[in-house]
Amino acid sequence: MHDDQHGTAIISAAALLNALEIQKKKIEKAKFVVNGAGAAAMACVLLYQQMGAKPENFIMFDSKGALHKGRTGLDDIKAPFAIAPKDISLTDALKGADVFIGLSAANVLDADMVKSMAKNPIVFAMANPDPEIPWEEATKARKDVIMATGRSDYPNQVNNVLGFPYIFRGALDESHTNQHPNATGRRESFS
Repeated sequence: MHDDQHGTAIISAAALLNALEIQKKKIEKAKFVVNGAGAAAMACVLLYQQMGAKPENFIMFDSKGALHKGRTGLDDIKAPFAIAPKDISLTDALKGADVFIGLSAANVLDADMVKSMAKNPIVFAMANPDPEIPWEEATKARKDVIMATGRSDYPNQVNNVLGFPYIFRGALDESHTNQHPNATGRRESFS
């Protein structure tokens, strides 16, 4: 288990479920734009899909642009997400999108991009220390946006640190509770 990957996925998934409920959106119908395709972003997207998000409703970007079928050199993890139109830009992808997930770099989003999103959008700009769009700019652009960053000095923090030590504590407690038989068949604890 890794905090940047699994911690971010768990915390953002909990925040996403709450945001979708508040915004009256269904996860299976939500259209996602994900900027960033590293370990944390992939862990997030895989967990969201386990919660009901549809793979065809994701457009993902990495540092070289949109993941699409014409891209060469995509690893086995990114390849299944290569479904975007070939030359789509982040600006175009956000038009009508319900959810923006940012695990990339500061200031890649602007107010006009947020304005182009669907009614009641969700923006999780989680790049640290500076998010993909400043909190003030996103909330000024749309009164109906749920905006969250990875920073503790703004409302709606969505950061892997929120799950610690609890996630690891739970894993340790669970491993202790579920004792495993040793080679002789006796059960022993992993304390």
